[in-house]
Amino acid sequence: MRYDCIIIGSGPAGLSAAITLKIRNKSVLVIGNNTVSEKVSKAHEINNYLGIPKISGSDLSKKFLSHADMMCVTIENHQVHAVYAMGDFFSLQTTNNDMFEASSVIIATGVNFGKPYPGENEYLGRGVSYCATCDAPLYKNKKIVIIASTKKEEHEANFMSEICSEVIYIPTYKEEVKVNDKVKVIYDEPVEIKGKLKADTLVLKNEEITADGFFILRESVSPAQLVPGLKMDGNHIEVNRKMETNIKGCIACGDIVGAPYQYIKAAGEGNIAAISVVEYLNGR
Repeated sequence: MRYDCIIIGSGPAGLSAAITLKIRNKSVLVIGNNTVSEKVSKAHEINNYLGIPKISGSDLSKKFLSHADMMCVTIENHQVHAVYAMGDFFSLQTTNNDMFEASSVIIATGVNFGKPYPGENEYLGRGVSYCATCDAPLYKNKKIVIIASTKKEEHEANFMSEICSEVIYIPTYKEEVKVNDKVKVIYDEPVEIKGKLKADTLVLKNEEITADGFFILRESVSPAQLVPGLKMDGNHIEVNRKMETNIKGCIACGDIVGAPYQYIKAAGEGNIAAISVVEYLNGR
């Protein structure tokens, strides 16, 4: 199925865009999760959302999801690894190697992708990867390192341990790590990735590790890596007042396009983004 629009991100911007697109009778899929976003759900109290004073983040999240459900918005729990502009449509690849197609894309991922390590961008595709399951066949019987930002990446380490000769797992989160006996866990701070023609060394605060491949698994990928050719403004996506990026049919909204990082601002931009998508689809 080719959707009219796929929205990457299920926070206030993404869900606002989805609801507006549904009102405009467009087929839409939201790729995110059913907890809206941690930034919203974990907020203690929100006082600047118009018409809903003194509300907890968890309660506001429930209202967002209830509204989306009422509008029959479909939310699927995936992590998008890459978005490719194919001319008249976009192809989206997830970390589980699922593929989706859409005539337009809205990027509403927030800004939780983290700052790249020195050497990360330089060696991307040359020993550095963001998707373990995608690139696993390239590292059969080889030594790899996984740098994980969330606990959910533990299953990736277990999966890779069945394929690789050695898997070293470096968690950057605080929860207890539970992986199988084939995975070696090192508690240290990643500093830099080094190499020559390809990456071969991870510098940690207290040691260095040589390996054949390095997998950096974050909650989301930097937009510059997610969408090839996307124009950035520092760590944010550059957009105009209609939330349009430099790639036709690719729209962005919410925290990922810049401060202030406010829920009500993100929701408003989601509405603008959806209207821009409708204009784009109707004008093709």
